[in-house]
Amino acid sequence: MNDTTAPRAVLADDERLMREQLRARLAEVWPELQIVAEAKNGIEAVELVREHRPEVVLLDIRMPGLTGVEAAKQIAQLPPPEDDEDPWLPEIVFITAYDQYAVEAFEQGVADYVLKPAERDRLAVTVQRIQKRLAARSNPEAGADAPPGPNMQQLLHQLSARLNPGQAPQYLQWIQATVGQAIQMIPVDEVLFFISDEKYTRVQTAQVEALIRKPIKELVDELDPRLFWQIHRSTLVAVKAIAGVTRDFRGRQIVAVKGHPEKLEVSRSYTGLFKGM
Repeated sequence: MNDTTAPRAVLADDERLMREQLRARLAEVWPELQIVAEAKNGIEAVELVREHRPEVVLLDIRMPGLTGVEAAKQIAQLPPPEDDEDPWLPEIVFITAYDQYAVEAFEQGVADYVLKPAERDRLAVTVQRIQKRLAARSNPEAGADAPPGPNMQQLLHQLSARLNPGQAPQYLQWIQATVGQAIQMIPVDEVLFFISDEKYTRVQTAQVEALIRKPIKELVDELDPRLFWQIHRSTLVAVKAIAGVTRDFRGRQIVAVKGHPEKLEVSRSYTGLFKGM
C-alpha cells in the first residue's frame, strides 16, 4: 500500500443493520478508511475482494454460502495482480457474536476480531493493530507486527474446528505422485517442500522428486498447518526441513532446506514468519 493512498476495505455481513452500524463506527475511529464494497454472504465477499483488492477485509464468521472462515481461506489463495509477482494478502478482521472464538484463536495477532455489536472503544483497538500491521508491510525492517502468513493458516484451521466441533480435520498422510513412468506413494512426513507451476506441483523429498496435479491452494487446506508453512503463493515448506533463513542481494529472505541444495524464496507477504532476519 502506498503511504499516500487511503486504505480500502470490503465489509461482509449478512445482516444489513450490522453493516450499517460497523460502517458508521469505522467512520468515527478510522475516517481515512474507504469502504469500497459490501457483501451479504461469503461468496460475494470473495468476488468483491478479488475485484477491489482492498487492504482490509471485515468478515462475519457466520454467513450463508461460505462462512467467513471459508471465505478467508479462498481470499488467502487469490492470485496476485498481473503486475505483482507476490501473493496479495489483506488484513483480515472477523466479526463475531461468539466470545469463544475470540479467546485463544486470535491470540497470535495475525488477525483481529470485532464482537457484535461493535463498540467504538474496542473497534479503535482493532484499527490501531491493523494500522500497525499495514505500516509493517511498507517497512518490514521497522519491527512491527508481522503480516499474515502460516500463522493465518493455523488460525483459520482452528476457527474451522470451532465452527464444526464434531468434524476433526483429516490431514494428508500420503502423496500419490508420478515418479518417471511410475506412480509412487510418498509419506507426507518425508516431504521437504512443494513447489507449483501453472500445471504441476513438484513434491521434493531428500531422495525423490515427483509430480502431482494438485495446486498449492488445495494442499494448504489438506496439510497440517503446524507442519507445513506457505512461504510463497507457489511454495510450501516442511517446518522441520527449514535449516535457516538468509537474505539475498535484493533483500529477499531465502530459506535453506535440510537435506537438499535448493534455496526457496520467501515472498514479501510472508516475511513476518522469520522476524529478525
